[in-house]
Amino acid sequence: MTLDVLIPTYARPTALAVTLTSLAMQDLPDVRVVISDQDDRHDAACSPEAQAVLRVLRLHGDAVELHKHLPRRGMAEQRQFLLDQARAPYALLLDDELILEPHVLRRMLAAIEDARCGFVGCPVIGLSYADDVREDEQEVEFWDGRVEPEAVRPGSPAWQRHRLHNAANPLHLQRRLGLTPERQRLYRVAWVGGCVLYDVAKLRAAGGFGFWPRLPTLHAGEDVLAQLRVMERYGGCGLLPSGVYHQELPTTIVDRSVDAPWALC
Repeated sequence: MTLDVLIPTYARPTALAVTLTSLAMQDLPDVRVVISDQDDRHDAACSPEAQAVLRVLRLHGDAVELHKHLPRRGMAEQRQFLLDQARAPYALLLDDELILEPHVLRRMLAAIEDARCGFVGCPVIGLSYADDVREDEQEVEFWDGRVEPEAVRPGSPAWQRHRLHNAANPLHLQRRLGLTPERQRLYRVAWVGGCVLYDVAKLRAAGGFGFWPRLPTLHAGEDVLAQLRVMERYGGCGLLPSGVYHQELPTTIVDRSVDAPWALC
């Protein structure tokens, strides 16, 4: 298999089922899905909705692995556990509350194989903001040539690139520029949240999420820190158009007082 999809989940059985449904509809065959559940009360993947979709994935020939990973030691440790399960050359770190259009995995895989960088991310769109056009947040820097390594630090001018990923900004930008799945562009990022495809060897070489013991259990931004480290060594980019959408549920990580890139950069 070329691609593993690694999904951390906690207390979101219905949202997980929706996310899995969008994976079952992908036009990229032969994908392995690995789910790591940290709900100590219920098994998210055992809900009737999730079980139905898992059967469809298996029917399509996709492998599925379910792990109950406890005790909870924070998101960085959870992501490192998932990374340790990866066997394919590429791994998609996917949040459990997203909806992907059918072309997303195929396009991301083609993009990272062509760019040969450390990661490619699809920005996540909040469609409840579809009528909230924020032109002042839609500045973009496209990669016109090879995706090169670059160092981005919290608070630096490049850090402001994250504003492009607010609300429905990616949707408005890709429409304005006429970008389509057949006409896609790579662009410079500070980071990408929720749906990021990594070259597994490069993520591991940059340390993965092995910094988790240096963080308290309650933290945020672990995905950002990992991306900054990969980007500095191998380069990383965003992909437009996106085709990835939030279910816009409340966060399960309420305490965000410790933000990994600010704490450990």
